[in-house]
Amino acid sequence: MQQEFIQKIREIVGENWVDNDRERVWKYSHEHTHESYGMVAPKPVEGSVIVKPIKTSEVSEIMKLAYEYEVPVIPRGAGTALAANATPNRPSIILSLERMDKILEVDSENLIITCEAAVSLGDLIEHLKTDENLHFPLHPGDEGAQVGAMVAMNAGGVRAVRHGVMRDQVRGLEVVLPTGEIIQTGGNMGKLAKDNAGLNLMHLLIGSEGILGIITKTMLKLHPKPRYSATLIASFPERVSAFRAVPRLIKEGIIPMAVEYVEKDQIHETASDLGKRWPAPGGVGDLILIMAEKSEEDFYEQAKEIDRIFSEEGALNIFMAESPAEQREIIEIRSHILPAIEKNIVDSPDITVPRSELGDLMEFLDELGEKYNTRIPVIAHAGDGNLHAFILQENGKVPEFYEELKNEMYRKTIELGGTITGEHGVGSLRLEQLKMQFSGRELEIMWGIKKVFDPKNLLNPGKKVIQT
Repeated sequence: MQQEFIQKIREIVGENWVDNDRERVWKYSHEHTHESYGMVAPKPVEGSVIVKPIKTSEVSEIMKLAYEYEVPVIPRGAGTALAANATPNRPSIILSLERMDKILEVDSENLIITCEAAVSLGDLIEHLKTDENLHFPLHPGDEGAQVGAMVAMNAGGVRAVRHGVMRDQVRGLEVVLPTGEIIQTGGNMGKLAKDNAGLNLMHLLIGSEGILGIITKTMLKLHPKPRYSATLIASFPERVSAFRAVPRLIKEGIIPMAVEYVEKDQIHETASDLGKRWPAPGGVGDLILIMAEKSEEDFYEQAKEIDRIFSEEGALNIFMAESPAEQREIIEIRSHILPAIEKNIVDSPDITVPRSELGDLMEFLDELGEKYNTRIPVIAHAGDGNLHAFILQENGKVPEFYEELKNEMYRKTIELGGTITGEHGVGSLRLEQLKMQFSGRELEIMWGIKKVFDPKNLLNPGKKVIQT
């Protein structure tokens, strides 16, 4: 990277906010992808530089300069991604917005919170604790995740059943384009409930993984805080019966905040790793339901129906946690599954099907396990059909059948009306599998959109879409 270019970047952000120390650049070039799936994840290319602007105008000036010198720019959040979504594939500016971390406004009348991009989910939750009436319901699992990156990734996670994914929470965005222009999407900075003017650029930018623009501010929807919450755990004698129970719940009008499936052996191992005990004995797998209702009466009325449906589907027992401490411990254990077992994982495709097809997908994974003589443990956001299937190491190595097994998973998922990724995104790890899901013409259109936003292909190149 030219010294003249580096010096001009220093003039924009200040000497202290441009860093080319090799060890620190290496850390910023890696994501959680490399901790979880390091055996198969693409390795970052060396030679990048970290740049940390503090305001949108600095981001704009950096992008104008990068465009002039044709230097790639990788927008980076907290590094929690799981598909090599921000891994440099050539020497680049690694653009960290970590200094842009202010909550700018809480509009309690229009139910909107405005944040700079690097506000963490944890900071957002903590800030809203001062308001007893409002909350932000989404929780992708890691409270270190930054809201701008959550928008760029269209994050989902545990609590997406009732309120949807990140796309459903976004009301407006401030974005710097690859050529340096600053745009705002969402009528009146997100405060309009209706706006049909022009094409909706905001929804192109949500989930674009940083290839179309750099999100610098987010306007997010807030929700009235529920008055009563509880967590239920139902243990099932087989995986398929647990998944068959979920569509019945939804059909009956019971919409929990979250419906999670965990394998019994995994959840016990995870609890032990934390020095805790999982409260539900028996069975091979558990459904975890997070309920949030207006009143205790509403909850118990729904709990009776849940008990009836689960019993008819063969549930062995149902455990209920009502105290905040018990509920927090259950979610803490569930959230720790990946860190507890990732040392044995090669990969974990986040395949997603209509929730009515989860039972069939589970039966197919059981057949694949027998075919390849391997275990395929799963965790699942069962309420929205999103399943994480773990491909395990063999003798500490990538199994010879890895590619074949992975592609069989993808083919069956697409056959069942699903997608290759429900929440982790494409990044560079899932890029080739796009060809399994989309036609050549669809891929051409996607690449055409990328070129309109980014004519020189400088913003997070080699991610999300295939160059045609």
